[in-house]
Amino acid sequence: MRILLFALLLIISTSAAAQTKANIKDLHFISGQWRVQHEWGDMEENWSAPAGNNMMGSYRCVKDGKAIFYEFMVIEQTDSVPVLYLRHFGPASIAWEDKDAPGMYPLTKLEPGKAQFHKSHGRVVLTFSRTAPTSLQIMLESANKEGKWETTLFNYRLKE
Repeated sequence: MRILLFALLLIISTSAAAQTKANIKDLHFISGQWRVQHEWGDMEENWSAPAGNNMMGSYRCVKDGKAIFYEFMVIEQTDSVPVLYLRHFGPASIAWEDKDAPGMYPLTKLEPGKAQFHKSHGRVVLTFSRTAPTSLQIMLESANKEGKWETTLFNYRLKE
């Protein structure tokens, strides 16, 4: 039953992505230097403005003065939709993912100031919402080992 439900969700996500005609420039609202203090640690996420067919971002989480992990992200325009590619790294830049297998998150929903990306071949959803001129909320939704969905919110503020 879970496999059938997952397959249906994947088909719906893929279909939604194919129907969402968007341009990388529509994601300009993500750009900026963002900071938040979170239970995971002090976080910063930096996004460049769209240029050409892409945007790039970097992230770090520091707790008790030590790096916990990093992310390197790019959003690239494909023929139909922008796709977020994400890689995680531990201290000393040790990659978590295989070199040929970044996390791929096609854009599946776009509204003014809000973009949702669904991980291909996985049960993870990232939603970026510009909630105010100096605020960006990133919502991470993921299925745990038991298949139960969990939501984590990151309420970033624009660096002054």
